[in-house]
Amino acid sequence: MARRSIGRRTFLSATLAAGGSLLAGRASAAPTAAPAPPRKGGSAAFPIEEATVADLSAAMAAGRLTARRLAEAYLARIDALDRKGPALRAVIEANPDALAIADGLDRERKDGKLRGPLHGIPVLVKDNLDTADRMLTTAGSLALANAPRPARDAFVVERLRAAGAVLLGKTNLSEWANFRGDRSTSGWSGRGGLTRNPYALDRNTSGSSSGSGAAAAASLCAVAIGTETDGSIVSPSSHGALVGVKPTVGLVSRAGIVPIAHTQDTAGPMGRTVRDVALVLAAIEGVDSNDAATANPDRPQARDYLAGLDANALSGARLGVVKNLLGKHVGVDRVIRPALDVLRARGATLVEVELSSEAYDAAELEVLLFEFKADLGAYLARRGGPIGDLEALAAFNEAHADEELRWFGQETVVSASKKGGLDDPAYRKALETCGAARRDIHGLVDKESLDAIVAPTDSPAWTTDLLNGDPLTISSSTYPAVAGTPHVTVPAGFYHGLPVGLSFIGKAWSEPRLLALAYAFEQATRARMPPTFPRSVSL
Repeated sequence: MARRSIGRRTFLSATLAAGGSLLAGRASAAPTAAPAPPRKGGSAAFPIEEATVADLSAAMAAGRLTARRLAEAYLARIDALDRKGPALRAVIEANPDALAIADGLDRERKDGKLRGPLHGIPVLVKDNLDTADRMLTTAGSLALANAPRPARDAFVVERLRAAGAVLLGKTNLSEWANFRGDRSTSGWSGRGGLTRNPYALDRNTSGSSSGSGAAAAASLCAVAIGTETDGSIVSPSSHGALVGVKPTVGLVSRAGIVPIAHTQDTAGPMGRTVRDVALVLAAIEGVDSNDAATANPDRPQARDYLAGLDANALSGARLGVVKNLLGKHVGVDRVIRPALDVLRARGATLVEVELSSEAYDAAELEVLLFEFKADLGAYLARRGGPIGDLEALAAFNEAHADEELRWFGQETVVSASKKGGLDDPAYRKALETCGAARRDIHGLVDKESLDAIVAPTDSPAWTTDLLNGDPLTISSSTYPAVAGTPHVTVPAGFYHGLPVGLSFIGKAWSEPRLLALAYAFEQATRARMPPTFPRSVSL
């Protein structure tokens, strides 16, 4: 999810986090299945820090780089920065077959077969996506460390493989996608320990796609895949000066992804440029018979997300600025107000609007608790093994409390286990309440004739506190999360070295327009800067 149980809200106590304390982790937090070491001379020749997919593809096309050498370079960087050096703990497990996959793709290239723009590109995926290979799929929990391996890849993983991506490994996350306890610290998992923010190691990466965010920010991969129920893609992206896309629910199949709730769950790309995430989104979207949401009759046909990436896309745009998210944090205002000036200077008309998720907070939590019991229970039953439902999960955690419950509890798991079925009147009532969110977003966009709604994505990263959990903070994620509508965040600037993102939110299926607007802002500002891994912020 992102924020602790749900999102930065009082009834959850706190919000997203993950990050920097050296107190937290298990010895097993480092990647557990390292491939063979790089061949001599294989990793240093091509600079990969901040390299785009287009950079890497061009180098391979010109013969200056191979998929094998590229995978070796990223694996060497993971070894230097994730296991050693600042010890980011972003990668929970490296793929022991990564170099073999890269070799196969190099042979295909030599034979004249190219699968597309991701051919040979190394990608990391969050450890709640099933992979039918030698890697584990655990959602960060020790409870699934000995579960049967998934019988098939998640649909997203299938699409990445088909597109020619090199599955480099899996990323750490907030355990169970941050839907476990009331006082959680985002970015921590029993299996992976605590992910640290590369922009300040004592600060939070946010969650739950913590490892994907830190890995992409630190150039441990070309691009990464995260998942979101409420904030879990966009918040870690904002904290890592990344572009993150939370798609319309149903654009990307959830089949084979450890679930929280089918009404809000989705996967999406996280990367360093709008163009990179657009390429990945095009690769992973698709209709899937195993996810009914992808067959939505309103779903557009496959779209070319690159076609609309125009540096002048802001000219003539009409954007609604969420005024109630400004004036709440000095650092956010110092970054976002100049960003709004850029939007105006590039030809956009800005109008003030107001969005508040308070009417949906309690109903959202109720829906997620009911669906967590039903959806995770069904997933665990399919996986097989001793952890077949939430009661078995809770019992495992109690039996392994020193490892799993050391820092916070499992109140969310226990609460969900006590819920009824999806025919329960309490669930149906909460679901009806949440259903108004999409109507509200669509109504606002239509009433004001908006191309998109813009807002600060998140506050700057807070100091990680394993004893007290995540603090409250501002966020724009809940409304589009409950509505199931798209949300794109793009780097807007820095406050004392900590990234702040600008969000573009729109109606269902409006990803092409949101990406175009985000691209125009990105090109106008070039706000992203690579991390330098300081121990703390520079005051």
